[in-house]
Amino acid sequence: MGKLYNDKAIREIKEKYTAWEKQVLPRSLNRYSERMESFTTLSNINVKRLYTPIDLPDYNYMDKLGFPSQYPFTRGIHATMYRGRIWTMRMFSGYGSPEDTNKRLKFLISHGETGLSLAFDYPTLVGLDSDHPMARGEVGICGVAVDSLWDMEIIFDGIDMGEITTNMTINPPAPILLSMYISVADKQGVPREKVGGTTQNDPLKEFIAQKSYVFPPEPAVKIAMDLVEWSVKNLPKWNPISISGYHIREAGSDAVQELAFTLADGIEYVRHLIDRGLDVDDFAPRLSFFFDSHINFFEEIAKFRAARRMWAKIMKEWFGAEKERSMWMRFHTQTAGVSLTAQQPFNNIVRTTIEALAAVLGGTQSLHTNSLDEPFRVPSELAAKIALRTQQIIAYETGVADTVDPLAGSYYIEWLTDQVEERAWRYIERIERMGGMIEAVKKGYPQREIADTSYRFQKEVEENKRFIVGVNIFTEEEEEEIRNVPLLDIKQEDIERVQLDRLKKLRSSRDSNKVAEKLDDIRRAAGKGLNLMPYILDAVKSLATLGEIMDTLREVYGEWREPPIY
Repeated sequence: MGKLYNDKAIREIKEKYTAWEKQVLPRSLNRYSERMESFTTLSNINVKRLYTPIDLPDYNYMDKLGFPSQYPFTRGIHATMYRGRIWTMRMFSGYGSPEDTNKRLKFLISHGETGLSLAFDYPTLVGLDSDHPMARGEVGICGVAVDSLWDMEIIFDGIDMGEITTNMTINPPAPILLSMYISVADKQGVPREKVGGTTQNDPLKEFIAQKSYVFPPEPAVKIAMDLVEWSVKNLPKWNPISISGYHIREAGSDAVQELAFTLADGIEYVRHLIDRGLDVDDFAPRLSFFFDSHINFFEEIAKFRAARRMWAKIMKEWFGAEKERSMWMRFHTQTAGVSLTAQQPFNNIVRTTIEALAAVLGGTQSLHTNSLDEPFRVPSELAAKIALRTQQIIAYETGVADTVDPLAGSYYIEWLTDQVEERAWRYIERIERMGGMIEAVKKGYPQREIADTSYRFQKEVEENKRFIVGVNIFTEEEEEEIRNVPLLDIKQEDIERVQLDRLKKLRSSRDSNKVAEKLDDIRRAAGKGLNLMPYILDAVKSLATLGEIMDTLREVYGEWREPPIY
């Protein structure tokens, strides 16, 4: 198929456009001067006053768009998209004790949540038990504390793990948390072919952005790929990795960097799995992604559409994938936490709504909407319910889910999608020349790029070149209180005491010799380079704690100390 617009039509539009600029536009500019000398997206892409077919002179519909569920998947991975099934509403939840989190999960399910998403506290994220000295004061604060299989059993008490999927935002200890999850499902009698969900399990973005790394890059990737390989062979409905741009964006990147660095991470993982002897069409259908949806509405939609097209090309042309499903980019989206403000906090409901709408118009498969009180602490039940209702209103009242990719064909959207894609390819090409993302991370390349972008954005806000309502425009002298939204009160000392008591009881009641034997098995397997998942699963079932398993792996692999980056 040739160009969408013929040359004669383009010439005619150019003539009319020139006449419009000379005859019509000056009268308007004389009456209403434009607000700024130049307009840019958050990725510093210059935005013109008007877009027409002139901006897409060589646009080929089938190459750039095609149809939903067909290559290059720009318009979506499913033929009917939300006409057939609304995206999964997966609210990020978890705080305090396992009992607290169980209660919150049941609350959200009762109000229409269709998928679970677990947040873990920082000690759990970096593989420390709650009784570790470095965990003091952090237990249960930013997520739920999970030390052993007992905790996971409490979290899912009364929740049918065969009927709902669960996302676990966990990275270095991902094999341990997945083993706990599987063990609880086994106890519930759920067949493994019915166990569905996702482990984030994305170590590279930890070095780039989130910084809750433990092991050096090479063994960190090796452990993550163990989980992927084992899951592909044993858990057919499980997504063993969620290649995450969200944390890259929250660390200060722009949309183009988020897209480029996320895809570069994905490329690295695919190469490692192929090097293990796996066929790309066997594991690629189980890869998933996780993106941020920020406040610059059209740029975010363009990013999501470009992401699908780029990943399809990478899988087909770089790695020889043949199955269409291997070329799908399936992704979860979370609205931008960094866009929320403590000033005039009810504005956060509006921000979240706009960001959620961008994710839906961009074709996300699941979505978390942030709560208005998150600048202060873990969301209250009321704030979390409002955030969930935001998704439900978009899904069932607005009509945006009634047709597939409704913004396709917009001159601006298609031009901007091309721009985001073109700039993201440039980053990927640089990373490829460095030898891939592991080498780029060790050189500090993505870290420096993000730091520079974050600095530039902050400077623009401080110089009033970027506006944030309630922060540097439409400010108020008196701080607005959050009335009628009781902030969640986490009694950290009580939660820590509960976890420490539970750990003490577990250590005194389990078979210590068996635990020691299973930890030795892990140590030997790690030393030989074997897949660790079977050994970790056995250790978890013997009631070895998360910290004990991680300490065993630390003995073999060591810990990462990030070099200074200038």
